[in-house]
Amino acid sequence: MKKLLIIGIGAGDPEYVTVQAVNALNQVDVFFVMDKGPAKEKLVALRKEIIERYVRNRDYRIVEVSSPERKVGEADYVGTVEDLNRDKQQIVERLIAQELGDDECGAFLVWGDPSLYDSTMRIIDAISQSGRHAFDYRVIPGISSVQALAAQHRVALNAIGRPFEVTNGRTLAEGFPHGVDSIVVMLDSKNTFRQVSNEDLDIYWGAYVGTPDEILIAGKLRDVMDDIERVRAQARRRHGWIMDTYLLKRRSGGTGV
Repeated sequence: MKKLLIIGIGAGDPEYVTVQAVNALNQVDVFFVMDKGPAKEKLVALRKEIIERYVRNRDYRIVEVSSPERKVGEADYVGTVEDLNRDKQQIVERLIAQELGDDECGAFLVWGDPSLYDSTMRIIDAISQSGRHAFDYRVIPGISSVQALAAQHRVALNAIGRPFEVTNGRTLAEGFPHGVDSIVVMLDSKNTFRQVSNEDLDIYWGAYVGTPDEILIAGKLRDVMDDIERVRAQARRRHGWIMDTYLLKRRSGGTGV
């Protein structure tokens, strides 16, 4: 039977790759790489660097395909993501059928962790449930940008005995959530932290965390939000894309354990 591995490769630093992931990489016959265009060619290059660094004494091949793009600016965000995933599913089904031989092992290398803000598992599961292709698959966890951000800033995500929340910019726009002292915000393209600057918050912001392009800014939100917005815009212009995450913590919160 064909096999598929969904391997989390961490948030940017090749040394974030776990021993479990290295062992999985060395089982792979075919690496499938979704190319998102020239602006994000560094993401493809990182995947290839990881393969070259960790795969030993094994013949393998790399199959690159162009990734479809999400329609930006559409009011129905969920609908556009579902459309995007359907388009990706068609590509993945073709790869399984045409590029993966019987008894071979294929792999998708997922940035960060496959369970957090990534649809590869959903797509593979939908294909598996369809019954159109016979294969088995396994998921290998990775170090997410959330973990890497906290480590780089040397800050705990939670306050003592308190929960923390992981959310996105669209939800943060509705206000800082009640009942939590710390929130991690991902997928915020609009500097939504400004909308909660009336709260007494510290921010720990990072872009391209774990890569040579890493940028870190931390401080009281009101004091550093202009700097973050300026640096973020400069980085986006320079690289053509940006991948950033930030942690907001109430200043009255305790030290996390």
